[in-house]
Amino acid sequence: MAKLLLGKEVTDALNANLQARTAALREKGIIPTLGIVRVGADPSDLSYEKGATKRAELVGVDVKKFELPADASKEDVLAVIDQVNADDSIHGVLMFRPLPKHLKADQNEICNRLDPKKDVDCMTHLSNAGVFEGLNGLGFAPCTPAACMEILDYYGIDCKGKNAVVIGRLVVGKNATVTVCHTKTVNTAEICRNADIIVSAAGVLNSLTKDYVRPGQVVIDVSINWDANKPNAKGGLGGIAGDACFSEVEPIVDAITPVPGGVGSVTTSVLMKHVVEAAEKRS
Repeated sequence: MAKLLLGKEVTDALNANLQARTAALREKGIIPTLGIVRVGADPSDLSYEKGATKRAELVGVDVKKFELPADASKEDVLAVIDQVNADDSIHGVLMFRPLPKHLKADQNEICNRLDPKKDVDCMTHLSNAGVFEGLNGLGFAPCTPAACMEILDYYGIDCKGKNAVVIGRLVVGKNATVTVCHTKTVNTAEICRNADIIVSAAGVLNSLTKDYVRPGQVVIDVSINWDANKPNAKGGLGGIAGDACFSEVEPIVDAITPVPGGVGSVTTSVLMKHVVEAAEKRS
């Protein structure tokens, strides 16, 4: 039976640390603040926004919301980005992506309008460059990969010298040798079996089966999929699940993150951590 890498334990530790740091900032008269920019009212965006707002309140981060209609023009969105850039009380900004279809061609321009110092989820090119080049002080890692690393660190899983395979276009490393597999990769299952750590972000229900794993591995399941056949707490069927076919994979590997209760619960705390770090840099 695999060890369950529960996100709640990681989140509790992160939250306690953030509460102390926000209290210290507030004593200096600095109120760490997250700006949320949302175009439209996609249900998944609203759900994440609700969770982020609750987490922010818990750890002492203020939230300012900027809501635009689903048919907002590029100029409308850019005007809001300029507004949050100019607002010194806002330390970090989360903008929900993907933007509506009519803004798809403009998404890069819109994202890169944001001040990289406030880009706490790595959506600008400059932030990406800072993260990937290891430039000190430039850019925050994307919150989901950073949440994966928080889980590995909390549970004492050392990545140094390990072989890590990422299924999907999500980069997690920290001194590991990282192989990225995607839809064009040949023999993904064989590559995964040779890894020490598997991070699955394919977004395909039950795509990570027993054929992909072996004893001794750690599996970080990032994806959130809908499983119409999964028993739920109400006694019916239907619930969220990851990529891993849990009943097959869990008995084989050494450790695995559950879905729900794994990476997703940590991601929001990482977002708050980045906001606090941005505020500390300006304190």
